[in-house]
Amino acid sequence: MADVTDLSGPAPPAYTVVIADDHPTVRSGIRADMSPPLVVVGEAGDATEALALIDALLPNLVVCDLNMPEGGGLRVVRETTARHGDTVKVVVFTVSEHERDLLDAVASGAYGYLTKSTPGPELHRQLLRAIGGDPPFAPQLATLLLGEFRRVARQATGSNPLSEREREVLNLVARGYTYKQVGKELFIAEKTVENHVRNILGKLHLTRRAELIRWAADHDIR
Repeated sequence: MADVTDLSGPAPPAYTVVIADDHPTVRSGIRADMSPPLVVVGEAGDATEALALIDALLPNLVVCDLNMPEGGGLRVVRETTARHGDTVKVVVFTVSEHERDLLDAVASGAYGYLTKSTPGPELHRQLLRAIGGDPPFAPQLATLLLGEFRRVARQATGSNPLSEREREVLNLVARGYTYKQVGKELFIAEKTVENHVRNILGKLHLTRRAELIRWAADHDIR
């Protein structure tokens, strides 16, 4: 007699998450908000412990508070980005809505920035956005980032200003669009978008997209 074939199909992919927060009740709350395809594989109460877990587990996502012992969330963001790039995406999850905290986190390499007032279902949705390559930001903070990018764009004047197309690309990147989404919106190739971003950085004498925001803050551009 032939074996009965399972027609249910393969299970959907799971995406692993590490939670880093020095308050156990917060970690418990975040874990409770997670559901497939997001799977929590580890928790840490300080930066050193978080980095050890990240190196060992290589999760898809890290949900990380800013204020923790052993160097805080910025240390986690910086060292994770340096070691693993976007292979491990770090989303900051904090009570802080201060401009400096936001800019420092993004400049350090954070893939997104959400506040702890975010409801559980919305947190889950935003983390899925990150998995899909769409950086998640709290709405009120995304507006601030867009303003910073626009102010930076206005500084590229004189003999080598940003072109109209470069400004269009910059505005979409600031709003959280991926290169693929920018290309679709502007009817250009994804590679062309990458070239535009590279040209923008060159005109501003910067090397990374995150440095655009940092540069604007450091120069108090208004």
